[in-house]
Amino acid sequence: MSALKTQTFKRLTLFRNMMSQNGKAESIGIDGLDIEDISLGFEKDSGEPIDTIRSRVSLTRDATRAISITALETLREGAKFMGVVGSRGNLKNPFGHIDASIWKEGELPARMIAASYEYCEELTRIEAANFYHSFKYLPQEVRQSICAYYAFCRRADDIADGDYTDLFPGGSENSSESKDYRTEIERIMGEPVLEREAYDDKMSQLFYYRKKLSTAYTTVTSTDPIFIALKDTVERFRIPRSLLDDMISGMEDDLHRDRFETFEDLYEYCYKVASTVGLVCIEIYGYNAPEAKDEAEAWGIYMQLINILRDVLEDSARGRIYLPLDELHRYGISDQDVLDGAGLLHHPGWEGFCRSYIKRAKSYGRTARGLLGHLDRQSRYSPAAMMAFYDSILKKIGKSDGDVFSERVQLSKPEKIGLAAWVYFRYRFLPI
Repeated sequence: MSALKTQTFKRLTLFRNMMSQNGKAESIGIDGLDIEDISLGFEKDSGEPIDTIRSRVSLTRDATRAISITALETLREGAKFMGVVGSRGNLKNPFGHIDASIWKEGELPARMIAASYEYCEELTRIEAANFYHSFKYLPQEVRQSICAYYAFCRRADDIADGDYTDLFPGGSENSSESKDYRTEIERIMGEPVLEREAYDDKMSQLFYYRKKLSTAYTTVTSTDPIFIALKDTVERFRIPRSLLDDMISGMEDDLHRDRFETFEDLYEYCYKVASTVGLVCIEIYGYNAPEAKDEAEAWGIYMQLINILRDVLEDSARGRIYLPLDELHRYGISDQDVLDGAGLLHHPGWEGFCRSYIKRAKSYGRTARGLLGHLDRQSRYSPAAMMAFYDSILKKIGKSDGDVFSERVQLSKPEKIGLAAWVYFRYRFLPI
């Protein structure tokens, strides 16, 4: 798939999904759904495309327990209550003690929104020091919103690919709506690649996580600080819900497949978990040309392709192969060769496969770099630094003839500092 035609992807994917479900093309308006008219959960319909089922997950005021902001006054002791860092320096949810999923009030006081942004920023600082460094130089409003979005993505990934447990007061994996949702997704996606207990737990958490997301687009407000801050960000920068829904969908997809037959299959996955990130970020950064969307999509593909190549050994240890199988087979590399791990480095086809793979990744990188000239000067440093870091990682992999097995390919601290300083000067002060 050409990097220069990225914006056709989502439309073609929806068309393909409908063809596979119904045998004929129909039109749907995912972005045009009236969220206020959506009922709790979803209505079972075996003929529906998967995107429609996912997009209809929502949380309504009359279907869950709510708490009034005034109830906090008896528990709050000024700024101490609103703090996000505990006495031992650990991250602290300022509303973690509340046993309700939404607030009764439609609008929250500024201090609660500010505390929620602070929580997201501290989470970003703790969980992603490298990314946070590139965010520090953004204007305050932009930095806060980027951190809110990062927190949203991070927690979704922690649910799907880690041992993090997200809490939803009143929610249960045994509820009928959660079970029905899993049944419909599994009917379309097929058997999960996880053990049943783990799958049910993670899918249920992602289902309720999607409910929290819906509050960013309705008149109700979640008690989760991530979604309080995200709601403010969404309203401020008019971010389409479909982009955030797609990211969660990518996490769900990861629970159903551990192989990708073709690059087109892999591209769809990369779009959901990475291109959507670039597309949301540019809405927050601000851009001055429509082609920035193509470039942001390519930016996500570029970074995810590098992640996949760098993590081949780690993924194979978990029984996962993200590299396109048809292309591996073209170089004489079988599934078992990949799963065998470090021995793949000495396979006669590995070096050739890596050269081809890296060449494709670089083509997306070239398209992505065009994005920098379409962003506000104050916002360029953050994406430019991330691109520079990933450029360097890809160069190291190429120079080692695809050796991602001997040790994890990463940048040393001096390399990061040197790159960061050069990028800061280059993209903040010099013309592009």
